Formats: sequence, structure tokens, C-alpha cells
Amino acid sequence: MARRLALVTGASAGIGTAFARALAAKGCDVALTARRTDRLTALATELETRHGVSARVIAADLADPAAPAAILAALADRGPAPDILINNAGYGLPGTFAETSWADQAAFIQVMMTAPCELAHRVLPGMRARRYGRIVNVASLAGLLPGAAGHTLYAASKAFLIRFSQSLHLEAAAGGVHVTALCPGFTYSEFHDANGTRDLVTSATGRWMWQSAEAVVADGLSAVEANRPVHTPGVHNRMIAGFARLIPEGAALRLMASQGARIRKL
Repeated sequence: MARRLALVTGASAGIGTAFARALAAKGCDVALTARRTDRLTALATELETRHGVSARVIAADLADPAAPAAILAALADRGPAPDILINNAGYGLPGTFAETSWADQAAFIQVMMTAPCELAHRVLPGMRARRYGRIVNVASLAGLLPGAAGHTLYAASKAFLIRFSQSLHLEAAAGGVHVTALCPGFTYSEFHDANGTRDLVTSATGRWMWQSAEAVVADGLSAVEANRPVHTPGVHNRMIAGFARLIPEGAALRLMASQGARIRKL
């Protein structure tokens, strides 16, 4: 990966920051995008100083439909196109579907589904022409489980990313492009702080269910190099996903109904 350019969305915190650090440590130049310019600038300075790579900052809000094209246009003005795309940006939208505004749900769909697809669509031709590409779509263990009440589109959006990644994996593999859906479970990051569920979730789960962002990223980079279409980091998460596949759908839904309220804000 040395001297490849990696574009990381949602790079200002959590898994996105961990991806940027891990890729820079491998010698990748990085393009960092998120809404918080101050954090991106501090991270870029850190990576350039520590690893001697080029780190570019592109402040953007992926809820804006024009953002994916603008991000890639900014990169095109300054140098090569990305060889690595980490579609990591995301968040949770608390509440039930009927009690949240459609404007908020539409923005959520744009960030969680439309923007990752558009970015992949825009970078894929160049990757195929160079016969090298790595795309990691950060999905979630939630996308492998039945739906639960609250955060209504979260699991649905992650299931979408998983299926999208599988199809793109099959289409792109012969051209030297690896595509992986990374499906972490509970991860130490700012995700639950941002949606106001930190205390609820931590009080309802055991420490054994949590992983560091660094461990998730190390697993994800290994998985995309091995060209695995879907990867769930953590033995405990793989056991949960396997159990969900084995039990009848009705029983799985009842289990989600009983347990979902413990970790979701309705």
C-alpha cells in the first residue's frame, strides 16, 4: 500500500481516525474528509509528522448530495485518484420512524447509503484501469441481525451496504479491485456519544462485547487484502451473527424486541 492514496470518510473520530492512522503507518498518503476541520487538520499534521506521508484535508458533509463529487474533484485538482476508499462515515438516528422528521431520515439515507455508493461508483473506473483498488464499506453486525425498534433505518442501511459490497466484490475482483463489507459490533468510539446512547448501551452490555477501533481496523485491512466480501471482526460477534442465522425468524424478532430496548433510545 505504500504511496497509494487512501480516501477515508468520517475520519475525524473513532474507526475513521483509526483507519487513517493504520493506512499512514503502512506508507499510504491519505485524504481525510469529515465535517470537523479542526480535528482533520490535527490528524493530518500528526500523520505527516509521524509517518512522512501526505495528508490532505477536505471538509465536507456527506448529507449534501453534491459532496461526493466535490470531494473527488478536490482530489483531482491536487494529484492522483484514490486507490483505496474507506466508506466509514455514519451515525445513528435515535427514535422511531414516525416520530422523526423525513428531512432527518432523508439525510441519513444520503450519508449511509447514497454517498458510499456514489463514491465507489466514481473511483471504481480508475481502480480498474490501474488494476488495483481496495474498497472497505464499514457496515455493522446490526446488518446481519433482524431489525429492532428504534434507529429504524440503521440496521437496514448496514444490510444494504453488506449486499452492495457482495455484489461489487463479484463484479470487481477480476480487475484487481478488492471489496469488503466490515461488520463490527460494539466499538469504543464517539458513535454512542453522538446519538446520546452511551450510558444506556454501556450499562446494558458486558465489556467482553466491546472492541477497540484499532482492533476493528486491523481486522478490516487484513480482510480486504484477502478479498473477503464480508468480514465480522471478533469471535463473539461472529458467534452472534451465526446464532441469528440459525434460529427461526420469528424467534429472532422476539429476541430483538426484548433486547433492543436495552440498548436503543426510542
